[in-house]
Amino acid sequence: MKLYVVPTPVGNLEDMTFRAIRVLKEVDLILAEDTRTSSVLMHHYDIHTPMQSHHKWNEHQTCEAMAEKIAGGTTVALVSDAGTPCISDPGFMLVRECVRRGIEVECLPGATAFVPALVQSGLPNEKFCFEGFLPQKKGRETRLKELAEDSRTTIFYESPYRLVKTLEQMSKFFGGDRPAAVAREVSKKFSETQYGTLDELIAHFSETEPKGEIVLLVGGKPEVPKPEKQNKYKNNESK
Repeated sequence: MKLYVVPTPVGNLEDMTFRAIRVLKEVDLILAEDTRTSSVLMHHYDIHTPMQSHHKWNEHQTCEAMAEKIAGGTTVALVSDAGTPCISDPGFMLVRECVRRGIEVECLPGATAFVPALVQSGLPNEKFCFEGFLPQKKGRETRLKELAEDSRTTIFYESPYRLVKTLEQMSKFFGGDRPAAVAREVSKKFSETQYGTLDELIAHFSETEPKGEIVLLVGGKPEVPKPEKQNKYKNNESK
């Protein structure tokens, strides 16, 4: 009995790993966020394992029954439409329930959109905060005020339809001169990254309509250098 969490490509089908393909062929059942979307990947790699829907609308009701099934000896793989399940995608509830029951869970390494976006952004990446999607209404401004004080690079997922509005809100709370980057369609044919300050990105995307999946990265609040401590002995010597 085991649950595999299997990352799938965020765009380019060639980003699938050999191990992920093998696991998807060997398990008894694949849980897919959308079986229609995942069927394209399965067909491409000649995977014929039975699939079942597992998405944010039904996972509250099905995770206990599915964990029970895995505990009974069924080996299951969990996939999302793109990237690593549980990262702004369904899956956490099933993983949590399996852990609670002592069922082995193994997440394979693989694609997720924010890592290549961070690396190619040119922003500091030794420490960063992955925020995912901001609250759409309640708590949104409060969260932005909190994040404005963070010295780490912060990573967001955003809809292209809300991008300009989000950049404007960030400019208000972070300051328009804060460095940022917008990575669009990571790993896909028309992948591109736009660099600049928040105000420069507002100007760009106000003229050029953003399309596709968006990863938004914002540099951290600059740290104020601490004043150097005076050496009292050195001062006395100079007198």
